[in-house]
Amino acid sequence: MATRLRKVRRLRGSRTHGWGQIGQHRDTGKKGYRKVGLHKHKWTQAVLMEGKYFGKHGFHNPTSKRVKHWINVGSLDDLFLKYGRVDNDGNGKKVIDLNSLGYDKLLGSGNVKGAYSVIVKACTESARSKVTSVGGEIILC
Repeated sequence: MATRLRKVRRLRGSRTHGWGQIGQHRDTGKKGYRKVGLHKHKWTQAVLMEGKYFGKHGFHNPTSKRVKHWINVGSLDDLFLKYGRVDNDGNGKKVIDLNSLGYDKLLGSGNVKGAYSVIVKACTESARSKVTSVGGEIILC
Protein backbone atom coordinates (compact mmCIF):
# COMPACT_ATOMS: atom_id res chain seq x y z
CA MET A 1 0.00 0.00 0.00
CA ALA A 2 1.26 3.43 -0.85
CA THR A 3 2.32 5.56 2.09
CA ARG A 4 0.00 8.39 1.08
CA LEU A 5 -3.04 6.10 1.41
CA ARG A 6 -2.30 4.84 4.90
CA LYS A 7 -4.54 5.88 7.76
CA VAL A 8 -1.61 7.32 9.68
CA ARG A 9 -1.09 9.84 6.87
CA ARG A 10 -4.73 10.55 5.99
CA LEU A 11 -5.91 11.18 9.56
CA ARG A 12 -2.97 13.29 10.71
CA GLY A 13 -4.13 15.35 13.68
CA SER A 14 -7.28 13.39 14.49
CA ARG A 15 -5.79 11.84 17.66
CA THR A 16 -7.60 8.46 17.48
CA HIS A 17 -7.29 7.83 13.71
CA GLY A 18 -10.80 6.46 13.52
CA TRP A 19 -10.40 3.76 16.14
CA GLY A 20 -12.48 5.47 18.79
CA GLN A 21 -11.72 6.88 22.17
CA ILE A 22 -11.55 3.73 24.31
CA GLY A 23 -9.97 0.73 22.63
CA GLN A 24 -7.42 2.45 20.42
CA HIS A 25 -7.15 -0.46 17.99
CA ARG A 26 -6.12 -2.96 20.70
CA ASP A 27 -9.20 -5.13 20.52
CA THR A 28 -8.66 -7.07 17.30
CA GLY A 29 -6.80 -9.95 15.77
CA LYS A 30 -6.17 -13.23 17.53
CA LYS A 31 -6.85 -11.67 20.92
CA GLY A 32 -10.59 -11.82 20.45
CA TYR A 33 -11.24 -12.63 24.11
CA ARG A 34 -9.46 -9.53 25.37
CA LYS A 35 -11.57 -6.61 26.53
CA VAL A 36 -9.86 -3.25 26.80
CA GLY A 37 -10.37 -1.06 29.86
CA LEU A 38 -11.23 -3.67 32.49
CA HIS A 39 -8.47 -2.34 34.73
CA LYS A 40 -9.61 1.25 34.19
CA HIS A 41 -12.98 2.68 33.22
CA LYS A 42 -14.74 -0.73 32.85
CA TRP A 43 -13.76 -1.89 36.34
CA THR A 44 -17.37 -2.16 37.51
CA GLN A 45 -18.14 -4.49 34.62
CA ALA A 46 -15.09 -6.58 35.46
CA VAL A 47 -16.10 -6.96 39.09
CA LEU A 48 -19.84 -7.45 38.73
CA MET A 49 -20.37 -9.27 35.45
CA GLU A 50 -17.09 -10.94 34.63
CA GLY A 51 -15.76 -12.01 38.01
CA LYS A 52 -13.42 -14.65 36.64
CA TYR A 53 -11.89 -12.58 33.86
CA PHE A 54 -8.58 -12.06 35.67
CA GLY A 55 -6.29 -14.74 37.07
CA LYS A 56 -5.99 -18.46 36.60
CA HIS A 57 -9.02 -20.66 37.06
CA GLY A 58 -9.45 -24.40 36.85
CA PHE A 59 -5.96 -25.47 35.84
CA HIS A 60 -4.85 -28.87 37.09
CA ASN A 61 -1.31 -30.01 36.54
CA PRO A 62 -1.53 -33.38 34.75
CA THR A 63 1.91 -34.46 35.95
CA SER A 64 1.20 -33.97 39.64
CA LYS A 65 1.15 -37.08 41.75
CA ARG A 66 -1.78 -38.11 43.92
CA VAL A 67 -1.04 -37.88 47.63
CA LYS A 68 -0.86 -41.34 49.13
CA HIS A 69 -1.90 -41.99 52.69
CA TRP A 70 0.30 -44.42 54.58
CA ILE A 71 0.45 -45.66 58.15
CA ASN A 72 3.10 -47.56 60.08
CA VAL A 73 2.74 -50.82 61.98
CA GLY A 74 3.65 -49.02 65.20
CA SER A 75 0.42 -47.01 65.02
CA LEU A 76 -1.92 -50.01 64.83
CA ASP A 77 -2.33 -50.39 68.61
CA ASP A 78 -3.49 -46.80 69.04
CA LEU A 79 -5.64 -47.02 65.94
CA PHE A 80 -7.43 -50.12 67.23
CA LEU A 81 -8.40 -48.31 70.44
CA LYS A 82 -10.11 -45.57 68.42
CA TYR A 83 -11.49 -47.30 65.34
CA GLY A 84 -11.03 -51.07 65.74
CA ARG A 85 -13.77 -53.65 66.13
CA VAL A 86 -14.06 -57.22 67.36
CA ASP A 87 -15.73 -59.78 65.10
CA ASN A 88 -18.83 -61.46 66.51
CA ASP A 89 -18.40 -64.72 64.62
CA GLY A 90 -17.15 -66.66 67.65
CA ASN A 91 -13.39 -66.39 67.33
CA GLY A 92 -13.23 -62.75 68.51
CA LYS A 93 -10.71 -61.44 65.96
CA LYS A 94 -9.63 -57.83 66.34
CA VAL A 95 -10.19 -56.14 62.98
CA ILE A 96 -8.77 -52.85 61.72
CA ASP A 97 -10.12 -51.74 58.33
CA LEU A 98 -7.53 -49.30 56.98
CA ASN A 99 -9.38 -48.89 53.67
CA SER A 100 -12.41 -47.35 55.36
CA LEU A 101 -10.12 -45.06 57.37
CA GLY A 102 -8.52 -43.70 54.18
CA TYR A 103 -5.12 -45.40 54.29
CA ASP A 104 -3.63 -46.90 51.14
CA LYS A 105 -0.60 -48.78 52.43
CA LEU A 106 0.78 -50.30 55.63
CA LEU A 107 4.47 -49.65 56.25
CA GLY A 108 6.79 -51.60 58.55
CA SER A 109 8.17 -48.97 60.91
CA GLY A 110 7.64 -49.64 64.62
CA ASN A 111 6.35 -52.70 66.49
CA VAL A 112 2.85 -54.02 67.08
CA LYS A 113 1.73 -55.70 70.32
CA GLY A 114 -1.74 -57.03 69.52
CA ALA A 115 -2.80 -59.66 67.02
CA TYR A 116 -4.98 -57.84 64.48
CA SER A 117 -6.64 -58.69 61.21
CA VAL A 118 -5.67 -55.72 59.07
CA ILE A 119 -7.65 -54.98 55.90
CA VAL A 120 -5.56 -52.82 53.56
CA LYS A 121 -4.88 -52.30 49.84
CA ALA A 122 -1.11 -52.82 50.00
CA CYS A 123 1.63 -53.51 52.54
CA THR A 124 5.38 -53.97 52.68
CA GLU A 125 7.07 -57.27 53.46
CA SER A 126 8.41 -55.99 56.77
CA ALA A 127 4.91 -54.91 57.81
CA ARG A 128 3.51 -58.32 56.87
CA SER A 129 6.19 -60.17 58.85
CA LYS A 130 5.70 -57.99 61.96
CA VAL A 131 1.93 -58.44 61.98
CA THR A 132 2.06 -62.20 61.38
CA SER A 133 4.83 -62.73 63.96
CA VAL A 134 2.47 -61.67 66.79
CA GLY A 135 -0.38 -63.82 65.46
CA GLY A 136 -2.20 -61.36 63.23
CA GLU A 137 -3.01 -61.44 59.55
CA ILE A 138 -3.14 -59.02 56.63
CA ILE A 139 -6.03 -59.16 54.21
CA LEU A 140 -5.28 -57.45 50.90
CA CYS A 141 -8.22 -56.11 48.96
